[in-house]
Amino acid sequence: MSIDAHTTLADLVTRMPHVAPVLERLGLDYCCCGQRPLAEAVAAAGLDLDQVLAELTDAPPTQADGAEWSTYGMVELVDHLEATHHRWLRGALVRLDELAAKVDGVHRDRHPELRQVRRLVAELRAELEPHLMKEERVLFPMIRQLATVAQAPSFHCGSLRNPIGVMQFEHEQTGELLAQVRAVTAGYTVPEDGCASYRALYDGLAELEADTHLHIHKENNRLFPQVVAVEARLAAPG
Repeated sequence: MSIDAHTTLADLVTRMPHVAPVLERLGLDYCCCGQRPLAEAVAAAGLDLDQVLAELTDAPPTQADGAEWSTYGMVELVDHLEATHHRWLRGALVRLDELAAKVDGVHRDRHPELRQVRRLVAELRAELEPHLMKEERVLFPMIRQLATVAQAPSFHCGSLRNPIGVMQFEHEQTGELLAQVRAVTAGYTVPEDGCASYRALYDGLAELEADTHLHIHKENNRLFPQVVAVEARLAAPG
């Protein structure tokens, strides 16, 4: 696929998942702001478009390209999100919360920023665990129901646009917390006196950021538009 400066960030990552790390490194938000064209996002970030295009073009393809999730319908995508991202995220949050406490306890005297890292990790866990539960127990079952009917169901929340809006707002909050973690850790840079646990924490946080951005992208830019379109079609007269 050739890279077009007018392609949205979301479409770019959907079609070429291997460029996501490049966008991450450049600070170009493809999940919560995925509908911006590449040229617009690059200009807003104060970057050179030709240089960004060159970096994206040179990014080596991976097995992630042609990922099946880019072709999934909404039920398949819900199942994929739960089995892949939700399951992984629950374990990662517990592990990183415990690891942040351990590293902070050992290194806080020389690296006081670890107190903030520990606080932010705890906030992420407190934000994301209920978020996953709301999706799995409320929104996702309604999406599965929507896929099985010939007329728009009557949901307790009214239109599914309402819970989707709540999830998108919470995605933005998560994105802000992840940005703070990146800033506090200087881009996950381990200091020279950092031990193996210190490195494991920062590597884990970098992985958490990348996986969560892709997770949010799949929901905001793939799943939710499908749900809104299907609900509108079923509700249309005739």
